[in-house]
Amino acid sequence: MAAVKLSKDIAKVFVNSFDTVLFDCDGVLWAGSKVLYRAVETVNYLKGNGKQIFYVTNNSTKTRAQYLEKLTKLGFNADEKEIATSGYLVASYLEFINFQQTVYLIGSKGFAEELRNHGIKHTQIGPDTMATDMPSYVNGQIELESEIGAVVIGFDEHLSYPKILKAANYLADPNCLFLASNADETFPMEIPLVVPGTGVMVKAVETASQRTPKIFGKPSTAMFEAIAKQCKIDPQRTLMIGDRCNTDISFGKNCKLTTLLVLSGVTSLKHLEQYKHNEQHILMPDFYTDVLGDILDLLEQ
Repeated sequence: MAAVKLSKDIAKVFVNSFDTVLFDCDGVLWAGSKVLYRAVETVNYLKGNGKQIFYVTNNSTKTRAQYLEKLTKLGFNADEKEIATSGYLVASYLEFINFQQTVYLIGSKGFAEELRNHGIKHTQIGPDTMATDMPSYVNGQIELESEIGAVVIGFDEHLSYPKILKAANYLADPNCLFLASNADETFPMEIPLVVPGTGVMVKAVETASQRTPKIFGKPSTAMFEAIAKQCKIDPQRTLMIGDRCNTDISFGKNCKLTTLLVLSGVTSLKHLEQYKHNEQHILMPDFYTDVLGDILDLLEQ
């Protein structure tokens, strides 16, 4: 089934068909440091007209408080309880299971802060490099900690061979948890550059450890389940808006939501044609449009 392009003929009926909207952030609201066309106005318009709004992001590099600061600074009428990040979900999960050991963290300052906010101990973040060649390092320089009970992976610009090696050795213990914020292959950027994402780091450790992580970001249903616990949501009257079909749209499909793809991020019309040709229905959105601001433009026509 082909995705339907939003038009002025269906815009009003479309908007009236949902009560709750879930927005991905990178590639939908902004790309890098650039706010996308009429994104602020569109989100604030929907919220002002009674829609329940949530920001759902696989990005674990910022805490919810940091996301709120960014959203507010850009002009979005947002509240911290409306924000669900993959890092927050991982930290909440560890707190829920009463995790008492130490996390070996491959991640960012924001992810580390989110863990601390939930009372979770973690290893030091930042660069971890080899001062010598690999055989010498393995035979005498590697130091493994004894209290590690989980390996947790988010985006880490300092990913290195020592980090992969340590993670794989901690995961050799079958009782050690293996958790990941997301498996996104790339980051959407405002410039035409391929920027590897968290999925690259997850795959490296997954390959070395021969273990499969529990992933909390989209397309896992964990994010929707967390939101549904705190608010009344009818999936049949909920819209998921994203820029990436293998995460955002698949997430919407997995949660039985209506889906809208914006072509301002990762997925292009060429990708949609490929999905249609290959009958990859889980990747096909219900609707699509160029940018989020089109919704407001079409309603005003």
